[in-house]
Amino acid sequence: MENRIPHHGHNIKRLRNILDIKQESIAYALDMTQQNFSVLEQKQEIENSIIEKIAKVMNVPAELIKKFDDESAINIMCSTLHDQSGSVLYNPQFNSIEKIIELYERIIQEKNEMIELLKRSLSSR
Repeated sequence: MENRIPHHGHNIKRLRNILDIKQESIAYALDMTQQNFSVLEQKQEIENSIIEKIAKVMNVPAELIKKFDDESAINIMCSTLHDQSGSVLYNPQFNSIEKIIELYERIIQEKNEMIELLKRSLSSR
């Protein structure tokens, strides 16, 4: 088994994308700029106090940010989702495979939009 060091910033970004949360939303809740939050997402290691705050805003356990990996992420998220009242839902009412497919489709759509933008930029020169 490979023993990799988790990249906290990348984990935050991946979870944020899965949960469809914008950088601006988290940055606002943490009283920082979107640019500062973007820099935070690039850091390998983030202080526990900051991880705790981000986890609270994202409504996920801090341990998920600290130890996120592709194999266990869906299982951890499904068993620790919270509803609006703060209660833990142990039987979420969504299909995690569908969420992964939605995320994949959104990534593909964003990539295609970026390609179109680049094409338009190059053709206008």
